[in-house]
Amino acid sequence: METTNQGSKSYLFSIVLVAVLGGLLFGYDTAVISGAEKGLQAFFMEAKDFTYTNGWHGFTSASALIGCIIGSALSGLLATRLGRKKSLIIAGLLFFISALGSMDPEFLLFEHGKPTYSLLIMFNIYRVIGGVGVGLASAICPMYIGEVAPSGIRGMLVSWNQFAIIFGQLVVYFVNFFILGDHIQPVVEEMGKGIAAITPAAQWTVTTGWRYMFGSEAVPAGLFALLICFVPETPRYLVSVGQDQKALHVLSRINGESKASQILQDIKDTMVVKTEKLMTYGFMCIFIGIMLSVFQQAVGINAVLYYAPRIFGDMGMQDPMMVTVFMGVINIIFTLVAIFTVEKWGRKPLLICGSLGMAIGAFGVALTFGHEGMEMVTAVSIMVYSASFMFSWGPICWVLIAEIFPNTIRGGAVAIAVAFQWIFNFIVSSTFVPMFNMHLTEGDDFGHWFTYGLYGIICVIAALFVWRLVPETKGKTLEDMSKLWRERR
Repeated sequence: METTNQGSKSYLFSIVLVAVLGGLLFGYDTAVISGAEKGLQAFFMEAKDFTYTNGWHGFTSASALIGCIIGSALSGLLATRLGRKKSLIIAGLLFFISALGSMDPEFLLFEHGKPTYSLLIMFNIYRVIGGVGVGLASAICPMYIGEVAPSGIRGMLVSWNQFAIIFGQLVVYFVNFFILGDHIQPVVEEMGKGIAAITPAAQWTVTTGWRYMFGSEAVPAGLFALLICFVPETPRYLVSVGQDQKALHVLSRINGESKASQILQDIKDTMVVKTEKLMTYGFMCIFIGIMLSVFQQAVGINAVLYYAPRIFGDMGMQDPMMVTVFMGVINIIFTLVAIFTVEKWGRKPLLICGSLGMAIGAFGVALTFGHEGMEMVTAVSIMVYSASFMFSWGPICWVLIAEIFPNTIRGGAVAIAVAFQWIFNFIVSSTFVPMFNMHLTEGDDFGHWFTYGLYGIICVIAALFVWRLVPETKGKTLEDMSKLWRERR
């Protein structure tokens, strides 16, 4: 592969492409539950030794997020101690183990096909293992890309990681759709002590379909774990462990020999910058970073991404998996809108417009869900809600978290912000099913309109928060951000 005074773009893009696969697995693992959860629910509702309630199902559907919290919390330690590359290899192996374990949680320990309380615990353990991989990838993939990319295109390349996350969700929607094939999702009802009502046409989905959906992740996970072995460690980490010559070699291949020595010196100068205390720039700096993460999840998007087929099925759609795939395509298109406009329009305008668009979509769902003849309006409202997130809170939140903190507190501040993101992801995902199924009187739609009405209100609050408190980071250097926060103290 050629290396010139300008460096090798093909080499850069090849290693970034491998790292971006981590983002794809991030999206794949978090969205695979969307097609599998109904079959999984019906399977465990046939257990004889415990009652599989809506609360249990909400927890099981979101259990991977417990691992995400753990993984994101450990990401800084592992990236520092083991390096970015080895940490991503670990993430890939955890993805692979989780995929196979979730497909066959009975392996060696339990009777195959017999749902029990102990089997449910084992299934959730495998999902948590995968979640740890997601947590590691969510923090380290953007870090890896940012540390190998030249400064002039760093923002664009890091943004492609968010595109890979959404693309991974679209891929798994397609995979789940093709696995389901001519089979149908079960109609899950609670009768007596929680036995599932399963028609013969849905039996395959309950016994086998959900297993194939979880197991399908083993293919991209294995590929990622293998390919990441062939990419270099980042120059910044190599310098931090005293391997300057290896760092110079990588920098030369990416940036060209004429620039490599200067970049290496800049990295070495940065390494000696004193780390300041977390509150050096005031409470609001940390608070705004945390609340960006909180709002990204509290607006409720993952309640749609994780449960899309269930929602479309409850609306009366004939083929909810196909509608879910269509929504995935829409999500991809609007993520590209953010990638190509964030440097032109700025971060705040996109976040405010996206928040208001989500509010309109959420209120539309709340007002029309379950009303005969309004199915198409409800579907369009969900599409507006999802698309508005994809050009705003989805990618822009990650961009702001990477930019908003001064360099001397970035490591600790980002770790705290990302941890809050996964905590609220878990809260939203685990409460959606019980909240959505709430009834004040038998057969009413209270849970439907309350859930999406609540998300709509939070979207409006998010828009006000961005408008009043979040600084615009477009065109600002890290030194500018340090000065801004010092002036705000």
